[in-house]
Amino acid sequence: MSEKIPGMDYDTDEVIENFKDKFKWPKKDGDVDVVVAPPKVGVKALLAALLTVVISCGLYYFNYPAFNFKTYDLYFFIISVIVVFIAAFSVLVGARTKVESKEYVKSKSGIPILLIAVILLVMGIGWLTGATLFRAKSYSKLMPIENSNFAEDFESVKYDEVPRLDSATAKVIADQQLGQLDEYMSQYVVTQNSTQINYKGKPVRVAYLEYADVFRWLSNTKDGLPAYMLIDLVTQKVQVVNCVDKFGEGIKYSPTELFNEKLLRHLRFQYPTAILDVPNFEIDDEAHPFWITPVLDKTIGLFGGTDVKGVIITDALNGKSEYASIDSVRNEKKYSWIDVVFSENLVIQQYNYYGKLKNGFWNSIFFRKDVNVASTGSGNIALDDDVWVYTGITSSESDTSNFGFILCNQRTKETRYYKNGGATEISAQESASDAVQNYGYQPIFPILLDIEGQPTYFMSLYGDSLTVKGYALVNLDDKTIVGTGLLDVAKSDAKALNAAVTNYIDALKDKGKVDEKANAEEYKVDETEESNTEENAETDSSEQPEKQDGNTAVTGEITDIKTSVNDGNTVYYLQIKGKYYYIKVTDCMDVLLLKKGDTVTVTYAEADGEFIPAASVKK
Repeated sequence: MSEKIPGMDYDTDEVIENFKDKFKWPKKDGDVDVVVAPPKVGVKALLAALLTVVISCGLYYFNYPAFNFKTYDLYFFIISVIVVFIAAFSVLVGARTKVESKEYVKSKSGIPILLIAVILLVMGIGWLTGATLFRAKSYSKLMPIENSNFAEDFESVKYDEVPRLDSATAKVIADQQLGQLDEYMSQYVVTQNSTQINYKGKPVRVAYLEYADVFRWLSNTKDGLPAYMLIDLVTQKVQVVNCVDKFGEGIKYSPTELFNEKLLRHLRFQYPTAILDVPNFEIDDEAHPFWITPVLDKTIGLFGGTDVKGVIITDALNGKSEYASIDSVRNEKKYSWIDVVFSENLVIQQYNYYGKLKNGFWNSIFFRKDVNVASTGSGNIALDDDVWVYTGITSSESDTSNFGFILCNQRTKETRYYKNGGATEISAQESASDAVQNYGYQPIFPILLDIEGQPTYFMSLYGDSLTVKGYALVNLDDKTIVGTGLLDVAKSDAKALNAAVTNYIDALKDKGKVDEKANAEEYKVDETEESNTEENAETDSSEQPEKQDGNTAVTGEITDIKTSVNDGNTVYYLQIKGKYYYIKVTDCMDVLLLKKGDTVTVTYAEADGEFIPAASVKK
């Protein structure tokens, strides 16, 4: 047979060999795998790489993972980049439509798949090296615990200076205050994430504002958030601190921003390797707003033993940041204004490691000797000019009683254990609810106080509107000993508080817990003068209501004007200092000439509610 193909100048063997080079020769009939290299494969690989870079930059921008081998985010990001490259290359070579291209991509995917497998293996080994199964002792030592004396430590905690609001009730009164300010209420809302701090010796919550929606963000992001809310947890007064007026500019960096001004993204670009915890909004002694962002470290294995190694202090107005180690925050006076470094979740997690694992992992599973955990819920108290997390300690079987409780300093992580057993916080709340069941009020999470040497749960009672309706005191050792005081009965906050402590001490006497000489007067607050916030204390006397011709007069700027027609009469409603004063046009024709921004003097006979009938209006 001729070695040439008839009519062609080709050698038969050469054609067959070329054919074999392009195809994997089948092992059996019908088993043919096409491995033909697509045309311009090098160019397409380069394009896939460039497309991967673009997409990966987008992923990094919106997810901003830390470039730190101690966080899972980095590994998942690397895997995502590999997957994006494989997908982009497959699309460019036409793997979806061409069988030979699909087989080519399969043949070249071995190395990327191997890389992913290696990454997953590293993650698995990293997890194992930090698993509680193997490192129980290390986990139990994350939080050093020291025993302390309840009577000595709580002697400085004053009954009339403890917080009467929690985060939910504080937000309600902050919302109410914001709703009275026309320039803010339609543009912003109060955040759910307020921070409890000590400000000039008082327990307060500070809450930043958030844009009401994306359209309000578009309208206002250039100037930033104009103000923040300062809520006094004792007096229950709210101050709107206008940053533009006070500091000359608004809050430009916050979690509510988008793009480069979004706080965590801003911090990621400044500190690309830092493992960032949730930022806390705080203010210094001059009321200047800052973000305090804990920087985490993994101290056990590769991913275990989460702890705080420092903080990033960010000026909320201009975004300038500085890093301070945890030792500096604990020991240097210039950082003493910082209150929250260790979150409540981290504190409770570390105590639970101690309570469960101090006698080994298997003991926590089977024998459970001396195993205990933090009880449900936690609160905050002010002590030694710091904010401390409070939570009870109960057995791992979730008993209805505590056998002790802990305080943990949120700035230093100093943790004190008190061996004072009794009712759990939930049980105490149930006792308080039972005492006012006719009213349907519910208690906030309790705070522990020392009253007549008795560890005592203190809690505010709130109604359906989440506003404070009264107070309750429940004995830690005997939850049937309860004292309550209600605003509906006492008609003032101070009188309700005094009624609660009087009833409680009387109940202690009845149960023989205290001597008959115990005197509630030592704990009562002054009923003749309710405490005021610093804002109210500094209010100019000229802004206070005056008396004119037997009526009360108020002078101020008109911030809103509304009208209505009642029984054929046109009525004008003028908003001044958060309240509406209304008057008929027939009684005061001058109101027809008034506009927003005018300063007027309104006289009225009685002030009851938000809408007050005016006797006269003068410009």
